[in-house]
Amino acid sequence: MSSNSTQKSISNGVMLNAYPDSIGNNLNDIVQMLQLPEFKNTFSLFYVLPTFFNSDLDRGFSIINYDINEELVSKQDIAALKELNIQLKFDIVLNHLSVASPQFKDLIANGDQSKYKDFFIDWNEFWKGNGTLGEDGVIIPNKEYLDKLFMRKSGLPILKIVFPDGQERPYWNTFYQKITFQKITVSDLQSLNITPEEANAICEKINSAIDENQDIQSLDLGSNAQLHVEVLKIVNNKREYLGQMDVNAKSPLVWEFYEDVLAKVASYGGQILRLDAFAYLHKAIGESNFFNKPGTWEYLARINEIAQRNNLELLPEIHAEYGLHLHEEVAKEGYAIYDFFLPGLCIHAIEKGTNKAILTWAKEIVAKGLKTVNMLGCHDGIPVLDLKGKEVNGVYQNGLLEDNEIEELMNLIIERGGLVKNLYGADGKKISYYQVNATYFSALGENEQKLALARAIQLFMPGIPQIWYLDIFAGTNDYAGVEKAGKDGHKEINRTTLSLENIQEGLKKEVVLKQLDMLRLRNTSKAFSGTLEFGVAAENELNLIWRNEEEFAQLNANLTTHEFSIQYTDSGEVKTL
Repeated sequence: MSSNSTQKSISNGVMLNAYPDSIGNNLNDIVQMLQLPEFKNTFSLFYVLPTFFNSDLDRGFSIINYDINEELVSKQDIAALKELNIQLKFDIVLNHLSVASPQFKDLIANGDQSKYKDFFIDWNEFWKGNGTLGEDGVIIPNKEYLDKLFMRKSGLPILKIVFPDGQERPYWNTFYQKITFQKITVSDLQSLNITPEEANAICEKINSAIDENQDIQSLDLGSNAQLHVEVLKIVNNKREYLGQMDVNAKSPLVWEFYEDVLAKVASYGGQILRLDAFAYLHKAIGESNFFNKPGTWEYLARINEIAQRNNLELLPEIHAEYGLHLHEEVAKEGYAIYDFFLPGLCIHAIEKGTNKAILTWAKEIVAKGLKTVNMLGCHDGIPVLDLKGKEVNGVYQNGLLEDNEIEELMNLIIERGGLVKNLYGADGKKISYYQVNATYFSALGENEQKLALARAIQLFMPGIPQIWYLDIFAGTNDYAGVEKAGKDGHKEINRTTLSLENIQEGLKKEVVLKQLDMLRLRNTSKAFSGTLEFGVAAENELNLIWRNEEEFAQLNANLTTHEFSIQYTDSGEVKTL
């Protein structure tokens, strides 16, 4: 960990993971659930996803500001969680802010005169002298630079915005974006010296183009072509943006902003801070836009200095192939890391009846002293890319699974209803599967015994176990949620909102109560603060033993039959769960 003073304050217990409105209508309903006797002593931590703050897109990860979202969260809720001895983990999205943020709205309103002109990244200014200006007014970086860019969507990572003078400028936009044009009326054109017939003709042409999703900027107005600039200005004044705009970390204002944000989240009682998309923050000509070095390390160290002043423990979020060993580099710098390998490894072990890959990873964690937060399901997908090997400096470094095993794993989850997320090259072509979106229960074929075994394995793996709320209740793939969300709504497959009535019904199910018993043991037993031993086991078995002085907890599992047992000590008495 990066700070001894904060390390001592962070619980080694179990971490709940949910949105403020994942249960019922708001955070108060989750508090009510946690106050139920069945949930007593099951959690010591709570990772509250970022709709805790004010946001408008990507289910919270497009932050408008870091004030409390009062529609979903109250200060009383935070106080109630403290009464339950539950520590809080929050997100800060280092790489971007919403177009609805005060900073970006000021840029749109004031253009070159905005205080925040350099708070975001003008794409053409960034690449000036290092590319070719295209017909659309966007610089295409030279091939040797373009080939190094790591894309999260097809096409260049830009969003064009219109300045007050009518100029359209591209700004760096790695993730989500959407532009909506509102239809114009004859009254909108009153400032133009034209006849009612001409106004009607212009409105008809513009509004038809909006309906048909045509390029408004290059639209031919025919006999009214001389009015093109004036009409565009009127149309653009009714233009609405959605998007996550990359911030310019070279701007002192950005670092002032980070200072304010970290102080704010600490004031809410936060103790762990997850750094979302931090690896995309540092950008340099001729370098990858993903975890380039040494710039990313320098930025991470600067954030850590601010975090330590606010008694916050950092948890950098990073997805990369195992063979790149980037997770190890981050850990060597003293940070805890996410175990994005476990979700796929656990399914592989259970479906193939082999402990080889999962034990290889577990033993590596122990041998190298890695500090991890692990999971099965989460708000995102089941990672696939992370398990792969990677060629580094001309030498291929093996993954935790072979490519054909990863393909089989992915296809199995897809056959069970999962949806696929891809990565793209600079030319817009798909280059890799990224993750599969599904509930963990559905990924396991909706088999309750497999889900219980998966939970047992997770709780006996090294690291702080993070628990997705829906997995506790054996949630199934939510296709209605995906359909309602529309384009890019694949993640909603695993984000079903549960009512308090659903919770009460769930608490009658054996698979739910069995998980809660295991969570309580993991959260309260001193054994899990000790060391992990690997007992003798056949390839289709797991024998994991935690020892701490006189206390122990032991998992014996058969990966073929999926039966398992847990023995543990309670005040010196050996018991079976």
